[in-house]
Amino acid sequence: MKRSVAAVTALVTAAVIVAGCGGKNDSPSAAAGPPAAECGQSAVRAGPARQIRAMWIATVGNGDWPTKAGLPVAEQQAQYRHLLDVAKKLNFNTVYVQIRPTADAFYPSPYEPWSEYLTGKQGRDPGYDPLRFLVDEAHARGLEFHAWFNPYRVSTQPDRKRLAPGNPARRHPGWVHRYGDDLWYDPGLPEVRNLITQVVLDVVRKYDVDGVHLDDYFYPYPLPGKAFPDTATFKKYGSGFKDVADWRRHNVDVLVQGLHTQIHQAKQWVKFGISPFGVWRNRSTDPAGSDTHALQSYDDIYADSRAWVRNGWVDYVAPQLYWPMGSTAADYRTLVAWWAKQVAGTSVQLIIGQAAYQIGHGGAWNDPAELSRHLTLDSRYPAVAGDAFFSATDLVKDRKGFASRLLRDHYGRVAIVPASARPGGRPPAAPTGLEAKDGRLSWKGSGAAAYAIYRAPAKGPACMAPDGRFLLTVVNGGAQQATDPTARPGRDYTYYVTALDRLHRESTTTRGANMVAQGG
Repeated sequence: MKRSVAAVTALVTAAVIVAGCGGKNDSPSAAAGPPAAECGQSAVRAGPARQIRAMWIATVGNGDWPTKAGLPVAEQQAQYRHLLDVAKKLNFNTVYVQIRPTADAFYPSPYEPWSEYLTGKQGRDPGYDPLRFLVDEAHARGLEFHAWFNPYRVSTQPDRKRLAPGNPARRHPGWVHRYGDDLWYDPGLPEVRNLITQVVLDVVRKYDVDGVHLDDYFYPYPLPGKAFPDTATFKKYGSGFKDVADWRRHNVDVLVQGLHTQIHQAKQWVKFGISPFGVWRNRSTDPAGSDTHALQSYDDIYADSRAWVRNGWVDYVAPQLYWPMGSTAADYRTLVAWWAKQVAGTSVQLIIGQAAYQIGHGGAWNDPAELSRHLTLDSRYPAVAGDAFFSATDLVKDRKGFASRLLRDHYGRVAIVPASARPGGRPPAAPTGLEAKDGRLSWKGSGAAAYAIYRAPAKGPACMAPDGRFLLTVVNGGAQQATDPTARPGRDYTYYVTALDRLHRESTTTRGANMVAQGG
């Protein structure tokens, strides 16, 4: 249902508590603050709501965005804005946007051609910089933007002549193998790993991304009776490895470790995460594995996701746990417990990949409450930092009301992305001068990546530690003002603002501003 005009246009007005903590109150209604020079120094900090809520936006095959190749720019942009607006409506705070689906680019790249999913022809310039637009629109809504790369997939069709003439895969045919009906780079070639690293670092250096995100495709998923054709590469580079499987895992590890190091060297705040297949190994194969009976990423696609976590080569891991509770192959409950155990004692954040695309498609997935039950289970594991949903289109469609149920059951309040566990640094300086004038909150700050706005009922104290129960919204660091469209006319509120840096470390609050909301 739409909000009433009065609610949407509600303005917040009235006196601002100008009193400093321990200073003289200009407003008779202001509560006295503690005798400290700044807010928050003597208060026990109440933990703000911290949780990752992410949406995958796929571009391969025009899955989520844009919905069709060759759309006018204005229509492309409107579609993307709509996806972000849905994310905000659901109180999400992160998007993983696929900007390199098939060794191509959604931005002007010095290494790879423009994506065919933009214009319908690989290499054709769309007339603007989509990635700049994608990042700016996400940040304008207070959403984190993670650039999603598929590292080794070259094409979802086998005809090399359909690749743009300047495509490295066409210029270096020895780097590429056909496997089934797809084309893949050979992960065993140093030249391939170097190209992928250059591509990723080019984006990190040129764009204001918050993270780099890889999906589950490393070596391709196995086809029955068909071996990946890298025998010659193994013969050339596989000396010292007992078998091709160990060598393949080594190749993937080298890329992962190198990306982690070089991304942080380029911009230390940019996070590096991977969303692997949900089963590392089955217990029947390895006692350290999960009690499951499914494909094994370690053995089948040579992705040693457990080692990445244990070695700290990723900042977050988002395993794709695309099974329901009670699955005989891989019970969701079993896998959440297994992954929580893997990240224990590390600085790696655990995000659970959720199969929104499954809802309404048979069995346990016909129940729109299935994913809500998943999140209830997740809340029992402190190691779970949040959830990611595949994919955006499914959240928009809200089949059987599953997304609305998530909002109602779990996401009714805004959440801040958890602070990075990387050592060093300190929280940013608190904003100053919070005021209310002409129905608008305004404050002063410098260098913040974002600002968190808290709203306490009635006339709160002049100083308050950040408290997740009162978190209202998070706005981009370029904004130093806001309104509260959810304020109820006639209600008395006290607002506070904190600063967040790129690693989501949080300052103390401003002094409170007391306001009575009025309808407009």
